[in-house]
This record gives sequence, C-alpha cells and structure tokens, in this order.
Amino acid sequence: MAEAPKTEEITHLPTDQLQGLEYCIDSNPSWGEAIALGFQHYILSLGTAVMIPSFLVPLMGGTSGDKVRVVQTLLFVQGINTFLQTLFGTRLPAVVGGSWAFMVPIISIIHDPSLAAIGDDHMRFLATMRAIQGALIVSSSLQIILGYSQLWAICSRFFSPVGMVPVIALVGFGLFDRGFPVVGRCVEFGIPMLILFVTFSQYLKQFQAKQLPILERFALLLTIALIWAYAHLLTVSGAYKHHPEQTQMHCRTDKADLISAAPWIKIPYPLQWGAPTFEAGHAFGMMAAVLVSLVESTGAYKAAARLASATPPPAHVLSRGIGWQGIGILMSGLFGTATGSTVSIENVGLLGSTRVGSRRVIQISAGFMIFFSILGKFGALFASIPFPIFAAVYCVLFGLVASVGLSFLQFTNMNSMRNLFIVGVSFFLGLSVPEYFREYTAGALHGPSHTKAEWFNDFLNTIFFSSPTVALMVSLFLDNTLELKDSAKDRGMPWWARFRAFKGDSRNEEFYTLPFNLNRFFPPS
Repeated sequence: MAEAPKTEEITHLPTDQLQGLEYCIDSNPSWGEAIALGFQHYILSLGTAVMIPSFLVPLMGGTSGDKVRVVQTLLFVQGINTFLQTLFGTRLPAVVGGSWAFMVPIISIIHDPSLAAIGDDHMRFLATMRAIQGALIVSSSLQIILGYSQLWAICSRFFSPVGMVPVIALVGFGLFDRGFPVVGRCVEFGIPMLILFVTFSQYLKQFQAKQLPILERFALLLTIALIWAYAHLLTVSGAYKHHPEQTQMHCRTDKADLISAAPWIKIPYPLQWGAPTFEAGHAFGMMAAVLVSLVESTGAYKAAARLASATPPPAHVLSRGIGWQGIGILMSGLFGTATGSTVSIENVGLLGSTRVGSRRVIQISAGFMIFFSILGKFGALFASIPFPIFAAVYCVLFGLVASVGLSFLQFTNMNSMRNLFIVGVSFFLGLSVPEYFREYTAGALHGPSHTKAEWFNDFLNTIFFSSPTVALMVSLFLDNTLELKDSAKDRGMPWWARFRAFKGDSRNEEFYTLPFNLNRFFPPS
C-alpha cells in the first residue's frame, strides 16, 4: 500500500512577494539593458495607442492626418502620465495609457444628433473632439476627488483577497475579445507570432549571451521584428492582392497611412483642437467610464505590485495613485487624446514575462513615448505594426495578469463553501453580464439600457460592459454580507490587514515612499 504523502510535499507556503523575479521594483538592470527594456515597453504600448484612434477618428469624420495627430497626442500624454504615476502616484512600474473603458460614452457623443448634423467632416471632427474633451475634463474630477480625499482608501477597507481575486483576474480575462479574435483576422502571421513569442519567452529562456537571458528578456522585440519583416514580405509579394479590403486593412503593412501623414516634428499642446465644449449629459455618461477605469486600475495596480515583487499597495498609496490618474484623465481632456486613461494591462503582463519589475525601466519607456510622439515620422514607423501582431502577444500577457489575480487564492481557504460560492459566482457574472451587453448591442445597435435619458443609458451600459466592475460589485456585496462574522481567516484578512496601513509592514517604506523627501509634507496614514 502506497505511503500517504507528507504535508510539506503537497502544500506550498503563501509568499507576500512573488519569487523568481530578476529585478524587483527598486532594483535596476544596467543602463543599456534598462533602455532596451524601456523601448520594449514603448513598442508594446503602441498597440492600444494606435488601435483606439484608428477606430474612433474615422467615426468622428477625421482624416489620416487627424488620426496621426491623435496617436501622437495620446502617446505624449501617456508618457507624461506614466512618469508622474511612477514618481508621485503609486510608484509602481505601471504604464498609464489609453483606455477602452471610455468607448460607450465617446461613441454616444460621436452619434449626438447636434454633432452628426455637421456637414463638413473636418468641422464635425473638431466639434466632436471638443465635446469629448469637455466631458473628460469634467468627469476627471471624480477620480481626483475620490483619490486625494482618501475616499477610495476608505472603500478599499471592504476589499479582501477572496473578493479581489475575480476583479484582478478579470482585468486580464475580461479582455479576451482583444486577443485571439484579432489574431484570427490575419492568421498568416498572427499564429506564428503567438507560437514564436511563447517559444522565445518560455522554452528558450535559458539561452544566454554574455550572461544575459536575451531571448527571455527581449522576446517581444525579437519576435515583433521577425514577424513584422515576414508580414512585410507577404505584403510586397502580393499575397493579399486579391483579398477583401477588410483583410488587406488588417494584414498589409502599408495600409496604416500613418507614415505618409505624419509630420517630421510636432509637439502636442493643450487645447490644440480649440476650446472644449461642455454638456451635462456627456459628462454624466463619461463619469461611468471614469469609475470603470478606477476599478480596472485598482486591479491592475495590485497585479503590478505582485509582478514587481512588492507588497500589496497600502490603501492611501492606492488612493494617491487614483488621484494622479484623475489628473491624467484631466490632461487627456486638455490635450485632446479622444479617450481617457487607465493602467495598460499588457505592460503589467510584460513585467512577468521578462521577470523585470523595475520602476526605472517604465520611466525610461515614458521617455520613449514622449520622444517618439514629437518625432512624428519615426513614431509612425513603429506605430504601423499590424494589430494581429500585438493581439498575439496580448493572448499571453493578458492571461499572465489574470493568473496573478488567481494567485491571491493562496491567502484564502478554498475548502470553504462560502469562498467557492463567492469566487465562482463573481467570475461567472463578471464574464456573462458584459457578454450579454455586447451581444445585445451588436444586434440592436444600442445597449440594453435604452431610455430617453442618454446620459443614464451611457452610465449603465458603460458599467455593465466592464468585467472587472461587474465582478467587483458582485464579490464586494457577497464577501461583506455572507457569514461575515466568522469568516475573517477564510477570507485571508489576517494576511491582508497588515498591508492596509503604510506602517503596517516595514517593507512599504522601501517600495512606496515618495521621492525628494516629500513624505514630510504628505505623511502616510
């Protein structure tokens, strides 16, 4: 009869900080390696920075030249926001980029009858951009107030590991429609990209050159260069000559119209599209997107802290970061980026893929964003990488962020029927409710909420389009109402409680103290 395994053979002790990273939040690679890694993060951030304007600007009536200017502006503001967030916000290595959460209210503004009635396309583009700017400027106050008043820190006291697992996991899983469905638009190089990226970053990660695991560290740069060259070869050889126009748009490397339309040098500046216009209905709808951005970023910050081998951010640090993110949305409104800002999930995933969670690397990537947004032609060259190449990488990186969320289960009792119920129901509804809203909208061309009050429709449809937001509402309610009195240990609260306050754990000072001795003026709570 086989001997029963010993307990230590089948259990793994929970760890506060993720092990196995080469560089954590405050340790830095050599300058050469850090610059190359920063450039890699910049290249990855281009996917969303180009996709959002490519989708929105034609709907607004803009030309290829307008699209290039919006991409440049979005990258410029993204660079500034990332630098401010890593320096004065949460101080986590997180890129703050454009957000898809703002799509519902922005499309609602684009279809506003008073704007749609403008006959001249260029004038319609400018008027729509100013309306979006006004809505962003007003709604940004919500995150600024919630962040700097520490109200979000108070709200976060109701969070627990078991309640946050579905939220952090769905920050990654909830973006499944940005993954393989986009790869499938051009499988000729989308699937090779996916296979090559996994091979380089995982199976060949032991390969070293001058004691540097070059394939693991720079898998993204190397595979994008190889597959981009392959995609260009397919384009010039006429492989897509007789394909439908839609396929050519997705697959050809010469269809982006970015390089020819980009100026050599252009510095984005505030109010470059004219004075913003303000309408209460637009602003109310946009506030829902600001709340969604806040929830998604909260999950992303917790994932970034784990992948940077830091302890979970204390409540006041998280709130401080949300305040700075509100300023980021305000800047998006002032400069005119056509969308708000949130933490870039793919860049959080790249921290884990490269095993480098260094803050300095992300600050260098912010420098690249600002530099190449000013040098238009060079930035446009990199920005013309076909979207299926980015989507193949997203399949890996979004999944990696989701698994970080699942890793918080180690601090909870998963033999508890209560916890199984909360996690399972939150996960299922977090995926199922937004899917219903998506299917309904695709069929009816409007969301399930379709009253005469457009701002109310935008508010509800935006909230329920977001998987992490639905998961947070469900898990927060269930976790704080079901058998609360006797479940503190099962929920993981003894472990979690240490990291709520800045002084609850000595490591918080190392990771989250403000630079330039600013903590004297803003003492941590």
